[in-house]
Amino acid sequence: MVETGLGRLVADITALPANATRHLVALAGPPGAGKSTTGAALCAALERTGVRTAVVPMDGFHLDNRVLVQKGLLDRKGSPDTFDVHGLRRLLDELRMAREVYHPIFDRSLDLSIAGAGVVDQDCQTVIVEGNYLLCDAPGWGELMPLWSYTITLHVPQETLERRLVQRWLNHGLDRDAAVARARNNDLRNAAFITNHSRPADCTLDDTAL
Repeated sequence: MVETGLGRLVADITALPANATRHLVALAGPPGAGKSTTGAALCAALERTGVRTAVVPMDGFHLDNRVLVQKGLLDRKGSPDTFDVHGLRRLLDELRMAREVYHPIFDRSLDLSIAGAGVVDQDCQTVIVEGNYLLCDAPGWGELMPLWSYTITLHVPQETLERRLVQRWLNHGLDRDAAVARARNNDLRNAAFITNHSRPADCTLDDTAL
C-alpha cells in the first residue's frame, strides 16, 4: 500500500525510542523521484517539532570520473557500482555517534564530489540520509540495513520520472535527443534496478504527498 503525508513521517520519527546514538533515517528512491526536495521538507518539519535534524546526501560517494574511466563505467555513472559504498558505510557508522561529523557533497555542476563540504553538528539528533540504493539488497548496500532507525521510499510513476530526468539533463546543457538518451539508457535503467532490488520501507510516499 502507498501511504501519503509528511505528517505520518514526522509522527513516526519523533516516536522513535531515545537512545545513546543518533537516529539515521534512510530516504530512498529512483533518480528524479524528489529525494532532495522531500529530505529538505522533512528536515524542516522535524526541526519545527524541536528535533535537531540534518540531511546527508549519498551522492557525495560518487566515484570520480577518472576512476570510472579506468573501470569502464563512465557511461553508467549513477549505477550501484559507481559509488563508494564502503566509504558510505564508514560515514554512517560515524554519523550514529553524537559528535560533529564532516561529509562529502556532490557538486552536479562540476560533476564531482567535494570532500568535507558538509557538516553534521554535534547536537544533531536525527540524520536523514537520502540516496538511490539505501534499501537495496545488492552487495555492500544490503549491509546498510541494520543502521537505519526508520526507512522511507518514494514511489513515482515512470512517465513522471522520465519527464523530470529529461528536464534535468536539458538544464545541464544537453540537447533533447541526448537528454532523452541519457534518461532512458542510464537513469531509468538504474530506476528499474531499484524497483527490483529494494527491500520494503517503513513508509512509502507517492509523488503527491508533499
